[in-house]
Amino acid sequence: MRLAKFLANGGVASRRAAEGQIADGRVTVAGEIVRDPARGVDGSEPVAVDGRPVALPADRVVYAVNKPAGVVSTARDTHGRPTVVGLVPADRRLYPVGRLDADTTGLILLTDDGELANRLTHPRYGVPRTYRAKVLGGPVPEAALHALRRGVELDDGPTAPAQVRQLRPGVLEIIIREGRKRQVRRMCEAVGHPVSALERIAFGPLRLGRLKLGAHRLLEADEVDALRAAGVSRARTAR
Repeated sequence: MRLAKFLANGGVASRRAAEGQIADGRVTVAGEIVRDPARGVDGSEPVAVDGRPVALPADRVVYAVNKPAGVVSTARDTHGRPTVVGLVPADRRLYPVGRLDADTTGLILLTDDGELANRLTHPRYGVPRTYRAKVLGGPVPEAALHALRRGVELDDGPTAPAQVRQLRPGVLEIIIREGRKRQVRRMCEAVGHPVSALERIAFGPLRLGRLKLGAHRLLEADEVDALRAAGVSRARTAR
């Protein structure tokens, strides 16, 4: 198994983040710093990050969390703000799957399964995220909705086409398959309707449902399987 995948499966971080840790010289194998994420490991030699041993857990978990506003989507925050990880008491190291802006509420996943986190967030897999956005400026005209569906030009390039429908005047449901910073907010602002409130209501096949704000729940095995399959099927289609 490649070293980056070993770290991801060991719950240290997503595979991409693990590659960064390796490049920074924070990872050792048998006591020696290794900077090659493709280095093969089989668990017979001790692996550590910042001196802390890493082992593959016998089982992995995924939690759904309804993130409140003001909570940041990181494992820890240098400014002392509350984090999503702090919302879930667990006996293992968890980290968020992707991010939500601090002022965005709704569904975010926490896991110690780095391989699953990679499948859910890597652009190659294109797992959809569904948002409900309240926007300013009254009812959104059809021309603006069409622009969002077609893709709009942002300062970091054009967005991919989105699925958009107006649930009621000034309230949009937007489904995207990208994960750019503050993307939905920037898309709406680009068509002249800034967001006043934003909630993520689904991640792939998993919906927020009736989970209360600030609450969490452990996903069932079939729900995790459905999340995993969402990434796999999309990747196969794109080939």
